[in-house]
Amino acid sequence: MSPDLLSISQQIEDILVQQNLRGMQLLQQHLRPGYILRSARLLNQCSGTVLIGTGFPVLHTFETDGPVGAIGLYQVLEQLGAKPVLISGDPLCSVMSSRYHCYKIKVNHYADLAALAEQALAELKPQLIISIERPGFNHAGRYYNMRGEDISERCASFDYFLTQARCPTIGIGDGGNEIGMGNLASVLGQLNITPAVTQCDELIVADVSNWAAWGIIAMLSVMRGENLLSQANPLAILQFLSEHGSVDGVTRENTLTEDGLPYSVGEQLIAQLLEVVRSSVEC
Repeated sequence: MSPDLLSISQQIEDILVQQNLRGMQLLQQHLRPGYILRSARLLNQCSGTVLIGTGFPVLHTFETDGPVGAIGLYQVLEQLGAKPVLISGDPLCSVMSSRYHCYKIKVNHYADLAALAEQALAELKPQLIISIERPGFNHAGRYYNMRGEDISERCASFDYFLTQARCPTIGIGDGGNEIGMGNLASVLGQLNITPAVTQCDELIVADVSNWAAWGIIAMLSVMRGENLLSQANPLAILQFLSEHGSVDGVTRENTLTEDGLPYSVGEQLIAQLLEVVRSSVEC
C-alpha cells in the first residue's frame, strides 16, 4: 500500500514548528497544507541547475543557520543528478567555494540589482531556485535582522533572483524577515519583526531554517522509497563553517549551535524525521 504523501507532509510540517520558537506555528496556519510535499516534488523533478541562495550576515561574518541546510540540500540534489549552485556574498561564498560550486553576489551593492539578477539568471538557466534563511527586502527595500537593526550595508541581494525567475521558487524562513515571507504579509504584523515583502511560489516555515532542509529530504525519501536522510550530518557541516568563522545568529558566538540551540537539538529533530521515513520506507 502506497503511503499517504499529503498526510506525511503535514506530519513533517508539524515537526518543523513544534517548538514554536519565533511564532512559526501562527504562520503555518495560513499556509496551504502540503507545502513540504510540493517543494519536495519540485526538487525531485530537477535534473538541471538548482540555485540555492543562503547567508544571513551577523556582524562581519555569517550565521550558521541557513548554510548548513543549504549544503544539505546541495548534497542530496547532487545525489539525485541535479546541478546545484550555492549563491551568497562574501565572506560565506569564499568559504563554501572551497568545497562546492558557488556563484558570488556582491555585498553592499545597490546599483542595477534587477539587471544583475537578470544577467545571472540568463547565464545560469535555473530549473529551480531555493532561498534558505536569506534576508528579504522590507517595504523600503532595506534588510533588517531579528533585533531590528538595519543590516543592508552588509547584505548581498538575492531577492530579484526569485521575483524575476522563470522557474519555480521556494523560500525558507524562521522569523518573518526572510525572502519568501511576503507570501504571508497580512499576518507578519503579529510577529516582533521587521517583515520581508519578497514572495516565492512555495514558502516553508520552520523553528530553525536549517531544519526545513531535513524536512524536504525526509519527504523526498518517502516519495522515492529510499532513505536519503540517513546520511545527513549537520555536525560535520557546522564544524566546517565554524572553522571558517561562522557565528550563531542569536548568541553571535563561534559555536556549534543553530539559533542558540545545541547541534544535538537538530540531530534529535532528524531522528524524528527518520522515524517518519522508516515508517513509510523499507530501509
